[in-house]
Amino acid sequence: MKDTTSKAKGGSFLISSLEVDEMFTPEDFTDEHQMIGQTAKQFLEREVAPNHEEIEKQNIDKLVPLLQQAGELGLLAHSIPEAYGGLGLDKVSKGLVGEILGSSGSYGIAHFNHTCIATLPITYFGTKEQKEKYLPKMASGEYIGAYCLTEPSSGSDALSAKTTATLNQEGTHYILNGTKIYITNAGFSQTFIVYGKIDGDKFTAFIVEKDFPGLSLGPEEKKMGISGSSTRSVILEDCLVPVENVLGEVGKGHLIALNVLNLGRFNLGSACMGGAKGALRLAITHTNERKQFGKRIAEFGATKEKVAKMAARIYAAESLQYRTADLLEGALGGVYDTEDQQLVTNRMMEYALECAICKVYGSETLDHVVDESLQLHGGSGFIKEYRIEQAYRDSRINRIFEGTNEINRLLVPGIFFKRAGKGELPGFEAINLAKERLKVNQVEDRLNELTPELRVLQTIRDAFLVLAGISHEKYGTKIDEQQELVMELADIGIELFAAESAVVRTEKAIKQHGTEKEKLKVNLTKVVTEEAVLKVQTLIREFIGGIEFSVETDEVLSLISEQLSSYRIESRIARFRDIAASLNEAGQYNT
Repeated sequence: MKDTTSKAKGGSFLISSLEVDEMFTPEDFTDEHQMIGQTAKQFLEREVAPNHEEIEKQNIDKLVPLLQQAGELGLLAHSIPEAYGGLGLDKVSKGLVGEILGSSGSYGIAHFNHTCIATLPITYFGTKEQKEKYLPKMASGEYIGAYCLTEPSSGSDALSAKTTATLNQEGTHYILNGTKIYITNAGFSQTFIVYGKIDGDKFTAFIVEKDFPGLSLGPEEKKMGISGSSTRSVILEDCLVPVENVLGEVGKGHLIALNVLNLGRFNLGSACMGGAKGALRLAITHTNERKQFGKRIAEFGATKEKVAKMAARIYAAESLQYRTADLLEGALGGVYDTEDQQLVTNRMMEYALECAICKVYGSETLDHVVDESLQLHGGSGFIKEYRIEQAYRDSRINRIFEGTNEINRLLVPGIFFKRAGKGELPGFEAINLAKERLKVNQVEDRLNELTPELRVLQTIRDAFLVLAGISHEKYGTKIDEQQELVMELADIGIELFAAESAVVRTEKAIKQHGTEKEKLKVNLTKVVTEEAVLKVQTLIREFIGGIEFSVETDEVLSLISEQLSSYRIESRIARFRDIAASLNEAGQYNT
């Protein structure tokens, strides 16, 4: 069984820097990764794309057979063990399939929902009998799944659900009553992961089949985007669920609900990153074909800057996604067959912080890229004939899916403080070391092309730690009531994780191939770091404006500002133009 002891502990990037050889990058893909990626790409191009318009019309007769075709190709089975009809592939493979299908619109929504939050609860928490009954059919596409958590009165506060479950007199079935809303895949699913409270307080998960008496569906919701996906209410009126369909332990459904969402957030980040690549490709194609004032739009400096910034943001998102995929594999790669649910829970929780960042950074990257891509399309971008119009509308849901970005931001400092308080991370020791390091301007150098970036990353890390320390000293365990400050702390942590992922990826590439051959990666990384520094400087000012300080605190913050300002941002225009030239030549994002 794999063990996380060989990997960094969850959240440790907030404490210490990452060594070059500790991080998995897309350049490390194996032949097996390339094979599953190629299978997904061919399926997208040959099967999904030709049916795109029909899918967007919510033609279920087109969508469901495509899901079954995906099952035949193994694209629904990557995260299901071989013993139950799956492929048992690693989380890198899961992320790669998610990335490639991320630009497929509504089809991707149905696919991701099924393979992640609708299947993984059974994969990780089901009994042997439940796995044998459901997983082979879910791997093949014979059964499609849905995940039922949200209710009319509970969204982000999912554990306040009102759905009830009462054991019948015979002790053979639970009787479920309640309504779940906004359920993806509801219109064509055979299985529903449903959460309800036994005896009013024991929050529990159930596997509910569509033909169980008492289950019905509401009408299709009319949505702003992802129009081709099925989104309906699932209504439970004295719905009879056999007792053997309790998933996990009675009263511990929250462990399934919240931890499976961690993987859902990682998966969503991959899909958003892939969607962003697709939207950038649309922008590059359009700006190279469209002319204004006698030359291609791609030739204008303002266009080049937009393209370069989009590419840099995608590079960071791609880097942190596969970094996290490898971490997740280290935690979960060996627990498919264990019956120790506490072990599974602990492993799924390990990288909850990183998964939250994947979701936030990925969804906001996609939003940024579709917005800028539509802008580069001009008026054409507002016309439904152009694909970017749909991509723009579809993107917006991702900041709400799998817990809003606000909720996910709160998790970043929240998990840090919780783990520091339990001694799982040396958080408070790191805070004191950060203060001392700032006073003497002490930085451990790895001398190479990216030394300035490595130095400023340490300053950003120290900034997070010092501000975390100030927050904790002032508010203690009530820091979660200061959401404005917590959000700013979260954004500093997110920028650190993204920038470090890009820097270390490029540093690793330089080590292997030399600076000259990795010029594009170097340029992208410098843009990522520059943008991070500028944002963190603003976040620190906002933080300072929201809290009272002592003289000592003011001095430390002055040191942070001084060290961030010492990072020289230069040659930006030349860098933007070099990046844009590389992408225009390739016709797409290509590192």
